[in-house]
Amino acid sequence: MKIGAQFYTLRDKATNLDDFAESLKRVADIGYTEVQISGVCKYEPEWLKENLDKNGLKCVLTHWSTDEIRDKPIEVVNAHKIFDCKNIGIGCMPGGLELGETHLISFIENFTGPAKILHDNGAKLFYHNHDMEFRKCADGDMIINKILEAFPKEHLGMTFDTYWAEFAGQSASEWIEKMKGRVECIHLKDLLTVGEEKRMAPVGYGELDFEKIIASASDAGAKSLLVEQDHTYGEDPFECLKKSYKYLKSLGLN
Repeated sequence: MKIGAQFYTLRDKATNLDDFAESLKRVADIGYTEVQISGVCKYEPEWLKENLDKNGLKCVLTHWSTDEIRDKPIEVVNAHKIFDCKNIGIGCMPGGLELGETHLISFIENFTGPAKILHDNGAKLFYHNHDMEFRKCADGDMIINKILEAFPKEHLGMTFDTYWAEFAGQSASEWIEKMKGRVECIHLKDLLTVGEEKRMAPVGYGELDFEKIIASASDAGAKSLLVEQDHTYGEDPFECLKKSYKYLKSLGLN
């Protein structure tokens, strides 16, 4: 398993191409060799390839326009081939995070076909969870289970987010074990309780048992452990990424 940096952490440091290029360099200087590209400024695939190569980085996952994935899946695959990325991600349920069965049914209807097309063309669709997916449907089953049932493993991976699972009162390590074969890419994000508030924290600086989570990830076939911190509460996001990297290195990862 490789340690990667999720660029959503650095979205405010990548609002234009110059800053994006500098942020790629700084992430590589920390020691990261893999990245997920998400939340950044508009870029051409050729530009991304050039700047990844320049810094010895590999993009292992993106978050991409759901409209383009739904309507132009072949074009999306071809764009990703330019920078050698097979994993194409959806950041959240189309329509927003206020999930309901209507959104769920629409998602399944609209994306099972494109997911198969991506697979047939050498790519894979990935879905990123928040806490909402652990809500129950009218029949008592969780939304996340409905998603897993609707898509074959080879057609849909889960970019499993450790923080949001625990935020929802779930065990991250247990869910990772349940999703064996789907969790090639995992978001590592710690949870720290401050008063009554649950905050995101650098990996190893909160309350989650990452030794257990990483063991489960290894058993489940994870390949890329992507550090993400949506909010850094005034701390430099590069410093947060550095803290997470050093902690994960101390556990024997690279």
